Amino acid sequence: MPLIRPVFAGDTALRIGKKQRQQSILQELNLHPHVRVATLAQRFDVATETIRRDLDALSANGLITREFGGASARPMDGQPNLADRQSSAVTGISDIGRLAADLVQPGDVVMIDAGSTVAQLGPYLGLNGGILGGIRRTLITNCYAVVQGMGDVSDRDDVVMCPGQFDPRENAVYGSDTIDFLRRFHANIAFIGASGIASDVFSDANRRAVAVKRAMMERADATWLMVDHSKFDHSALESIAPLDALTGIITDLLPPANFISQLRDAGIKLMTAQGQ
Repeated sequence: MPLIRPVFAGDTALRIGKKQRQQSILQELNLHPHVRVATLAQRFDVATETIRRDLDALSANGLITREFGGASARPMDGQPNLADRQSSAVTGISDIGRLAADLVQPGDVVMIDAGSTVAQLGPYLGLNGGILGGIRRTLITNCYAVVQGMGDVSDRDDVVMCPGQFDPRENAVYGSDTIDFLRRFHANIAFIGASGIASDVFSDANRRAVAVKRAMMERADATWLMVDHSKFDHSALESIAPLDALTGIITDLLPPANFISQLRDAGIKLMTAQGQ
């Protein structure tokens, strides 16, 4: 995706599309703690109501904090911490973990991302570890919550924790050490999460997490995206990859019919608790 130049005071009016305009607003909030509706409307040469709708949409997606007359940046790109996301998770999110665990085969090397939905995989891997023919699996993750959810699997699986900079909000590690470590391995399958999934891409609110997700995808034969139904038709701060980079999507409820058709046309598999 091409870099979009932020718009600053003194710039001439610039007419761009809604998506680019919203991304420019986010980029400016990376540099300035607050933006005002009237100022943005003048810079983009649009009505103040258009800017209000942009800010309302960004706020609804958890990317900014809406304030009287404008908006301000939210920490960590506006994403709540892992514990808060787990406590507010939708009903049926554990079914996503169960379906994902059923895809793991004896002897597989599995890469597991961090996140509230992907963490649901841990307990089910712990449960089925003893019934996979006695062949050890290798489970590689950057998320302590995933490892903690597995329980004691040391007698039947090899669990590998990535190095990196620890983020207590996510109970996970990120950074160049994490990415370099992942690139030492080849995986049969990777499970990753996302903050949003739209018609052409899936995205995340945590920019550091995006690099780790991409590294896992690069090193895995198959990549499955684990998202609940609230993530559909939702875009977050940074795109992870096009949808056609995925092997399949695991979710709790069926997405809209047009989205199902698009996945079918692209050859992307779909698994839900309602049936495939």
